Amino acid sequence: MQPFGKIFIPLRSLMGVPPSLFFRKTVFSMMNDKDTRLEVVKMIVSSQEVSTQDELLRELERAGFPTTQATLSRDLRQLHITKGTNKDGLLVYMLPEQRRYQRVSDTHMTVQQLNRLGTLSVKFSGNMAVLRTPPGHASHVAYDIDNAKFQEILGTVAGDDTIFMVLAENTDRQMLLNRLNLITPVNREP
Repeated sequence: MQPFGKIFIPLRSLMGVPPSLFFRKTVFSMMNDKDTRLEVVKMIVSSQEVSTQDELLRELERAGFPTTQATLSRDLRQLHITKGTNKDGLLVYMLPEQRRYQRVSDTHMTVQQLNRLGTLSVKFSGNMAVLRTPPGHASHVAYDIDNAKFQEILGTVAGDDTIFMVLAENTDRQMLLNRLNLITPVNREP
């Protein structure tokens, strides 16, 4: 018998067994099926960019752990796996310890990067404005707007690609657009 950690496995039982099958049948067989499946889900999410449950179900089946969508959904909730934006702006599953957002310490760099992207549109309604940005960029634009401390803007709320702004009463919209252009190019929708 050959030692495998603290496990002793007869050497002749390993003849002709593929390593992945050996690993799954020996090491994972010591854990219950749910624990094993949860570990495999974490390995897949941490090593690949998976954006849908269908993709994750296919990867689990490929790894030898076929399961249902309902079970996978419960597993994701138990592991606190959520969707977050990757560096390309796509929504993918992420483990809780993975960083979803990286704050750039030099805001001038942020402004330069965003100036290339611009704001897709701005619409006004009363003392409110809605800005649309490329996916994943609203929080950075809102951060820079808040730091500019424009008196015309009382506050912002940012989503993934949308910023909601509350404006001071009787704010001149054209003047506000001119000031916003100092932060990011603004395209105004009619």
